[in-house]
Amino acid sequence: MSKIDQQLFTVHEHALEKEFELCPVCGSELSVKHSKHGSFIGCNNYPACDYTRPLVQHESIETQVITGSECPECGNELAVKSGRFGIFIGCTHYPQCTHIEKHDHSNALAQITCPHCRNGHLESRTSRYGKVFYACSAYPKCKFIVNYPPYNEACPDCGFGILVERKGAAGSRLECPQKSCKYKRAK
Repeated sequence: MSKIDQQLFTVHEHALEKEFELCPVCGSELSVKHSKHGSFIGCNNYPACDYTRPLVQHESIETQVITGSECPECGNELAVKSGRFGIFIGCTHYPQCTHIEKHDHSNALAQITCPHCRNGHLESRTSRYGKVFYACSAYPKCKFIVNYPPYNEACPDCGFGILVERKGAAGSRLECPQKSCKYKRAK
């Protein structure tokens, strides 16, 4: 125990660092390289050959046209597409027509009018981080938003147009989304 084997602490090539694949451009071996943007697979003959590819191949969905569908705005066909926020249905003539089909998380939200502007209705949306929130359909004119599912019932204490459902350790409860109002009740 008193004698430390220094060979254990020297830098050796890791078993996973070798790709055991040949470069399609020059025929040299490929290995895992590291940069400030992450790991990638690159050619060992680097200055002479600059072949690289991502370490993980992401599955990309090809645009699939939905036969028999019709865009309500321009009349062209709709297609299943892959975007930054996941899979969606949009028009095949994208730059000219920007129609996107929205899937409702709940049909009950369509009847809840916005308590702030009373012109729009609350609809379910997803943030860029994947969180679901509920916002007014009249956005950008009305910027009302709640993070919990709304219920079409006025607050008995302050008279605000909706209540929201919050889940806690004691179970579900309805409460007023106004910060100044402290109304809460069990669902």
